Amino acid sequence: MAGTKGLSGLRQSGALRVLFPRDVPGRTLAVTLNTSGGVTGGDMFQIEAEAEQGAQLALTTQAAERIYRAQPGETGTVETRLHIGPGARLDWLPQETILFNGSCLRRRLSVDMARDATFLMVEPLVFGRRAMGETLTDISLADRVDIRRAGELIFADATRIAGNLAEQMQGHAIGAGATAMASLVFATPGAEACLERIRARLPETGGASLIRPDLIFVRLLAADGFDLRASLLPLLTDLYGGALPRTWML
Repeated sequence: MAGTKGLSGLRQSGALRVLFPRDVPGRTLAVTLNTSGGVTGGDMFQIEAEAEQGAQLALTTQAAERIYRAQPGETGTVETRLHIGPGARLDWLPQETILFNGSCLRRRLSVDMARDATFLMVEPLVFGRRAMGETLTDISLADRVDIRRAGELIFADATRIAGNLAEQMQGHAIGAGATAMASLVFATPGAEACLERIRARLPETGGASLIRPDLIFVRLLAADGFDLRASLLPLLTDLYGGALPRTWML
């Protein structure tokens, strides 16, 4: 939990650790680290964090997360629950999740935010490492995001992929050959004022919509993880309101 004067509570166990870099003015920055090196079938990771009233908390990862081949019938699970108090801000900025062939992942992000809170989220996905010649011909991904403001469901997005993703992404109306994708949500009072600025920063393979008052949704496709990051960095820096955590610059 993050209060207005820093960390107010911490509990961690298993392979998931959290670090707190210094010299981050105006925010509490938490960097998660998976000491097992990745996620495979049968693994289960849970994260729960809260930005208390008036606090500013940023959560990111030490590096890209790797989702490795799973044994038949096994699924890796990642569940994250975030709470944002009145007048607080929480930035959920994990680096890329890289899917490997044969991977099986079920992931869910649930957010409860106060009416006047601010939430910035990005979830980048990379479908195999293009530079290594990797293609995903057999994967399973179930990914869901739910956001509630003052108890009301204001955003729900579910992605389900199974089988030969490389083949599916060739469709012009689906991916046109893209091997990387990112979803971004910016929920804050007056978010609509940022819409045209966001659109001006997007490549032709991205789009942004004001899907309801005070909530903007962005989806990006890219040829590979490098191009995806090149598009994300200026956009995230703008919405974050300053230099991104240093882990994003390594």
